[in-house]
Amino acid sequence: MKLGIVISTNDIEATWNAFRLANYSKKEGDEVKIFLVGKAVEYENASTDKFPAKTEAEKFVASGGTILACGTCLKLRNSKGDALCPLSTLKDFYDVVKGSDKVVSF
Repeated sequence: MKLGIVISTNDIEATWNAFRLANYSKKEGDEVKIFLVGKAVEYENASTDKFPAKTEAEKFVASGGTILACGTCLKLRNSKGDALCPLSTLKDFYDVVKGSDKVVSF
């Protein structure tokens, strides 16, 4: 299955759970792409010991998962992005949705 996960919240517990689902899905053999939009692009700074979303994201990328992040949303926050939150476009967002068998949003 091709799974698209859209994260639009900066609620770190929800983001952590989204990355946990992504990691589980990868282990099940699925192709998974995550798109971060809006406040979700702030997740790295919001990660906590209780909800280590950044650690889950690192596992996800290490397993071959793809994370994309809204470039406009990053720029609004004076961020250029990085490996765990790479600057992407609206077309990339569209491609994640169009190319997925299922899309889940958080």
